Amino acid sequence: MSRICVYLGAREGHDPRFRQAAIELGQGIASRGLGLVYGGARIGLMGTLANAALEAGGEVIGVMPHHLVEREMAHHGLSQLIHVDNMHERKASMAAHADAFIALPGGIGTLEELFEAWTWQYLGLHDKPLGVLDVAGFYQPLLGFLDNAVSQGFLAAETRSALQHSSDPDILLDTLMARL
Repeated sequence: MSRICVYLGAREGHDPRFRQAAIELGQGIASRGLGLVYGGARIGLMGTLANAALEAGGEVIGVMPHHLVEREMAHHGLSQLIHVDNMHERKASMAAHADAFIALPGGIGTLEELFEAWTWQYLGLHDKPLGVLDVAGFYQPLLGFLDNAVSQGFLAAETRSALQHSSDPDILLDTLMARL
């Protein structure tokens, strides 16, 4: 079974479209017979995504460091909840269990995880596709920044094109799955 690692917020954000996108992505992952790998929380967009995938009959693997079990409120209804010692192990475990990566709206943790996975791809440590679900234009400023980095000579166009993006969960899933 192929699995999608999703990075996203432990908060819901202000726009209800973020929550709806998490539901649609969770359902889309499960309906395709894919597994979900994520940070293991039962709150925020993280919990919404996991619950949607579980309710659609999907496999859901959460990965959470011991020190975040209470803070991020671990989801104990998952197919599997993997406890690790620290954030480095969390990211490595999530990447090891995944065949592709998607980022939904989130904060600094979400961005850090996405950029590390993308950097690992750039360095040749994996060849797994990745993308952002650009809900309500959330990622437009970042995508613009990345395009500027290309035009200013700090990012190769090929590297930039490796980060897929769509505002539609189904289109993004189809795009990433075609690259597996």
